[in-house]
Amino acid sequence: MAKAHPLSREEFGLFRKLQTRWSDNDIYGHMNNVVHYSLFDTAINGWLIAEGLLDVHKGEVVGLVVETGCSYFSEMAFPDAVVAGIRVAHLGNSSVRYEIALFRNDEERASAQGHFVHVYVDRDNRKPVPLPFALRDRLEDMLR
Repeated sequence: MAKAHPLSREEFGLFRKLQTRWSDNDIYGHMNNVVHYSLFDTAINGWLIAEGLLDVHKGEVVGLVVETGCSYFSEMAFPDAVVAGIRVAHLGNSSVRYEIALFRNDEERASAQGHFVHVYVDRDNRKPVPLPFALRDRLEDMLR
């Protein structure tokens, strides 16, 4: 497997501003690795909600995370501001693979980057369903 290299901001078309918290730092003085996954989730779901593509309380369809991964390049810590770059790498019938890069403050290269795969399911029976049209339409615009 080839070693990952940090992506640059220019490789993303969508950005979400996030803020680290005091509790994100671990005993070693940097952001704990598990926080990166939380920031991925916050960036993607925050964008979906802001775009009106996800109703977490009443929507008939919800996206469940079925796969995630992260590569780390440089440390982040509270009180850093983080900008998440988001792009779509793959669209399936009921799934989407997002690629996310976390940029520390104004840095041009990612401190960490990874992926998140959502499978969209019926809220009640948890069986996969086709991506809702409005969601698919918006994600197709972001497909790289």
